[in-house]
Amino acid sequence: VRLQLELLKPQLLLDEKGIESTIVMFVGARIPSPQNKEQARTQTLADLSHFYDEAREFARLMTLTSLETVGQHNVIVTGGGPGVMEAGNLGASDAGGHSIGLGIVLPHEQAPNLYVTPDLSFNFHYFAVRKMHFLMRARAITVFPGGFGTLDELFESLTLIQTGRMERVPFILFGRAFWEKIINWEALADAGTISDQDLDLFRFVETAQEAVEIIDNWEPAPARGALPDRDL
Repeated sequence: VRLQLELLKPQLLLDEKGIESTIVMFVGARIPSPQNKEQARTQTLADLSHFYDEAREFARLMTLTSLETVGQHNVIVTGGGPGVMEAGNLGASDAGGHSIGLGIVLPHEQAPNLYVTPDLSFNFHYFAVRKMHFLMRARAITVFPGGFGTLDELFESLTLIQTGRMERVPFILFGRAFWEKIINWEALADAGTISDQDLDLFRFVETAQEAVEIIDNWEPAPARGALPDRDL
C-alpha cells in the first residue's frame, strides 16, 4: 500500500500543479556553502563549496527562463535536503519561482530545507520510486559532486539513457576534476564494457552559465532506430 501511495500521490499532486517538465539536480548533502566551509569535515569538501554558489546560480537562471514560458516547464527538482540540494531550491526561490523537493526517509537525514516550495515537498521510503519521480519529467539532468547516493543516481540515469529506456536529455556533470578523479571513464571504454559513443552521453562544466548554454542550445537526438548499434 505504501509503495502504491508513493507512486501515485506525487504524480497526482504534480499533475494538479501543472508541472510539465523538470530540471533535475542530483547533488551531495555534505558540501557546505562557502560561508560555512570552515565547518567542512575534510579539506576537499571545503574546496568543493564553490559548487553551492554555482548550483544556486544555475537554479536561479533556469527558473527565470521557466517563468517566461507558458505552463510549468523546467521546474527545478532536488532531493530537498541540505548542502547543494538546498542551494538548488534557494536559487529557484531567488528567482521568485517554485521548486520540488523529493526527500528520502533515513535515520540520519534532516528535514526538508527551508527553500523547497511547501506543497511540492515529498518524502519517500523507497529509493526506486523516488528516482522514478526524479526522471519522469526530466528535460535535463545535472550532477554535482557527491557520494554513494549521487553516484547511484548518476549511473542509473545514464543506464536508462544508454539502453533507450529514457529519451536522451542534456546530462551535465559539474566539476571535471572531481569526476575524472573518482571515475576512470576512459578505462570503461578502453575495456569495451561501454562503447566509445557512450562517453558522449554527458558533458563536463564548471559554471552555471556553461550548463545553461548547453541546455539552451540542446538539439534532440535522432530517433533510436537512426543510431548505429551500440554495445551496452
